[in-house]
Amino acid sequence: MTPMGAIEMSALGVAMRQSLWLYPIVEIVHLTGIALLVGSIAMLDLRLLGLSRSVPVRRLAFHILPWTAASFLLIVPSGLSMFVAHAGDFIASPVFVLKICLILAAGVNAAVFHAGVFRGAAAWDAEVPPPPAARAAGAVSLLLWVSVIACGRLLAYF
Repeated sequence: MTPMGAIEMSALGVAMRQSLWLYPIVEIVHLTGIALLVGSIAMLDLRLLGLSRSVPVRRLAFHILPWTAASFLLIVPSGLSMFVAHAGDFIASPVFVLKICLILAAGVNAAVFHAGVFRGAAAWDAEVPPPPAARAAGAVSLLLWVSVIACGRLLAYF
């Protein structure tokens, strides 16, 4: 048996495939987490693009980032549960591989932003246009997360 086959034959994998309600419930939890994640990130990204300049970017980030982090409490276990149900199909799917790569790229983009341009946010916190690096980080982030969502949806078709 292949490693992916063994994962699929685990108790969780079998339950996810055989239960009438388990997979749909887990998928709803996953989608709720994605809405929370992308919604919170989009709010900050739109601010980085220059919208709502009267809202201090540091205060917005302080308020929003805990929600972003909390969303992973929904996304990770639910995503892993769905993966376990169809590990072989997912691991062989170029769409799934692209989705994972896009998630990693979004993480790198966020890390570079927070380690770099965000450290100087006091200079452009409110009423000042964000610097080009902040705008670029916001635009790239939005593009990456929309692409992640698209890949997740396309997994059902490819």
